[in-house]
Amino acid sequence: MATAVTVGCSAPPPQPAPNRLQEVEERGELRICSTGDYRPFTYRDAAGAWSGIDIDVARDMAAELGVRATIVPTTWKTLLDDFAQRCDIAVGGVSVTLERAQQAFFSTSFGVDGKTPITRCENAARFQTLEQIDQHGVRAVVNPGGTNEKFAKQNLKRATIVEHPDNNTIFQQIIDGHADLMMTDSSETRWQARQHPELCPVHPEQPFTFAEKAYLLPQGDVVFQQWVDHYLDIARNDGTYQRFAAPWIG
Repeated sequence: MATAVTVGCSAPPPQPAPNRLQEVEERGELRICSTGDYRPFTYRDAAGAWSGIDIDVARDMAAELGVRATIVPTTWKTLLDDFAQRCDIAVGGVSVTLERAQQAFFSTSFGVDGKTPITRCENAARFQTLEQIDQHGVRAVVNPGGTNEKFAKQNLKRATIVEHPDNNTIFQQIIDGHADLMMTDSSETRWQARQHPELCPVHPEQPFTFAEKAYLLPQGDVVFQQWVDHYLDIARNDGTYQRFAAPWIG
């Protein structure tokens, strides 16, 4: 007598978790974290309007995906937490650092930069080296939470570090004599010097450090990272990136 064999119903194979690219398309929204205080990459004016090279690039990414772009304000101090909880991408002159790479992915680098001083033009000769800067009585202003503060604290032991929380007005502190200099990315020193004739970047072509600029992306999501990298490759070769950059840096 044959024994009946019961064939159990196998469970359906687990569906792969949706990637961020799929989530963005289904949501109909690309959430973009940015500080709004780092021209020429990102700026938020008093009326709340956003502009900057990276803001325009992110908005164009959203248009390519056929979704709306939503800018989420953040600060350099809270960038990683805000990005993880509220955003799909973070833009605005973000430097590639180990701390950030431990918590997120980066897009392909689209520029290099480095820390260099900016000061009143009559003081430029005084602050050519870190040794000249790190002297008693020298006041270096920093915006808390970002790579500028980290660099200053690593390299200045005798000079006074002055915190100023508003990066949009921080250069006025130098003009008004409340600080002697600021060390920030050479791209920012060039742009600020164009806006303020009183200020001069100090050897921006030979900064103290080397850093890459990229966009912050969700950790582990290779699909979304590949799409952003693909977008950037095209944008840098078909004139799109230069079109957004030209009004700011020529």
